[in-house]
Amino acid sequence: MRFPVVPTDPGVTRQVLADSPELMVVAFRFEPQAEGKRHDHPHVQATYVDSGRFTFFVGEESHDLGPGDSLVVPSGVPHGCRCEAAGLLIDTFTPRRDDFL
Repeated sequence: MRFPVVPTDPGVTRQVLADSPELMVVAFRFEPQAEGKRHDHPHVQATYVDSGRFTFFVGEESHDLGPGDSLVVPSGVPHGCRCEAAGLLIDTFTPRRDDFL
């Protein structure tokens, strides 16, 4: 099944790549200086930087990440990011983000 590309925040798109009730894989494309607004959710999230440069804000910490880097966001922790150079993030969520379907 192929899911549609959906605009999210300005300069950001989302595409679900695969899902089951227990796990979801999602691609996020960012233009330079686009932001993933700070938010939280009950899902555990793992993020992999496929390309580009990003500053991630997780709780009170910030992390500068580039291609090949990854991090895990625990359930309920406020987080967001700013894209420093256009890129692609691959996020996994457990359980699935039903709000993305």
